[in-house]
Amino acid sequence: MMDFILVILLACVLWAIIIYNLLVRDKNRVLAAWSDIDVQLKRRHDLIPKLVDAVKQYARFESSTLHALTELRTQSLSLSDIAKKSEVESQLGDKLHNLIAIAEDYPDLKASRSFLDLQKNLTDVEQHIQFARRYYNGAVRNLNIRIDSFPDMFIARWFRFRPAQFFDFDETTC
Repeated sequence: MMDFILVILLACVLWAIIIYNLLVRDKNRVLAAWSDIDVQLKRRHDLIPKLVDAVKQYARFESSTLHALTELRTQSLSLSDIAKKSEVESQLGDKLHNLIAIAEDYPDLKASRSFLDLQKNLTDVEQHIQFARRYYNGAVRNLNIRIDSFPDMFIARWFRFRPAQFFDFDETTC
């Protein structure tokens, strides 16, 4: 009888160790995936001043769009909360699309080699952001399911694992 209890106890400890390690793995995947998004957002933020300068040379009457774009970039750089950053990045994406639309009204700007290169780089960055966002949100989903699933939830609560926030914004590209 004592051997049976010892086997059951050992099985429970082994189960707890396995679940804990899976939770740590999923949490680290979320952190690594966020790092990928952060790198792409920094690339995007580095392109914004260059785009603003290129457009300023041609479109002097579009200062409200350029100012809003610069303001949103600054705001996004200062945020650490993923939900708020997601909202600001969505607005930033809208303003970037407005900026590209403004370029359509300026044939000289549209023909500018530097602007075309910046636009291509922005499109590439936007695509990388979408890929990184999808991977991140998948990692978040897996972690959150594990945290909320029976019986893993007992280990998750015991070790204070918290659900991660999704990173959502519009999937349009420039």
